[in-house]
Amino acid sequence: MEKLIITAAICGAEVTKEQNPAVPYTVEEIVREAKSAVDAGAAIVHLHVREDDGTPTQSKARFKTCIDAIYEVCPDVILIPSTGGAVGMTAEERLQPTELFPEMATLDCGTCNFGDEVFENTMPMMRDFGKRMLENRIKPEYECFEMGHLETVLNMAKKGQVPGAPMQFNFVLGVPGCTPATVPNLCWLVNAIPAGSTWTATGIGRHAFTLAAPAIAMGGNVRVGFEDNLYLEKGVLAKSNGELVAKVVRIAKELGREIATSAEARKILNLKAKG
Repeated sequence: MEKLIITAAICGAEVTKEQNPAVPYTVEEIVREAKSAVDAGAAIVHLHVREDDGTPTQSKARFKTCIDAIYEVCPDVILIPSTGGAVGMTAEERLQPTELFPEMATLDCGTCNFGDEVFENTMPMMRDFGKRMLENRIKPEYECFEMGHLETVLNMAKKGQVPGAPMQFNFVLGVPGCTPATVPNLCWLVNAIPAGSTWTATGIGRHAFTLAAPAIAMGGNVRVGFEDNLYLEKGVLAKSNGELVAKVVRIAKELGREIATSAEARKILNLKAKG
């Protein structure tokens, strides 16, 4: 079994300091949380950015400032900027980070209910996102919140509308209104991906670690972080993203999985070596 790649989604677009004071807004706070996650064992940081007051933004300039600052303290980390942004943003707003030519970026695979809101990803939008990533030679991480999202993106790959094999999927389960975070649902998704693909499991809220454990045992990878879950355990707020990553590391060690470095993760994900 390959080593475990841990991704830290350090701030997201929706969570706030009112919910957990450690949620990062400023560049300095984002760097702090990225470093805490990497020091604890994360090979990847999934990156949203905020204005200093916490307002979510897809500003190319803000992303560049944060990315450069993270690389200053974590030079080998794999950064996956979000093209999801926040609910209600336009496609062009959301695509701004791709203009920085990151090695990877997220590509959301369909429209879905997102709590009380609707996260819109129409087919024309997805084709535009796929075209941009093909042109800029960016490897997508395909974000699947629903069962149908997987079939949709696989069909797009067959038509050459998005980058194809080898593909990396992130199965985000447990979002209110989307596919529940159950082991049978995770198994269904994993069994449907093409041979040679890699995959990550993300459990939302209270499902963060109950989905991580089976994903680790199944040979997949795991994402945790403040974007998805603010608690270390029931009633106990995490003090940092590093605490959440460290808990995954402990679970992995109990289950006999070694942790991948960023360099090892690049090989597993078929990325070019950095430098």
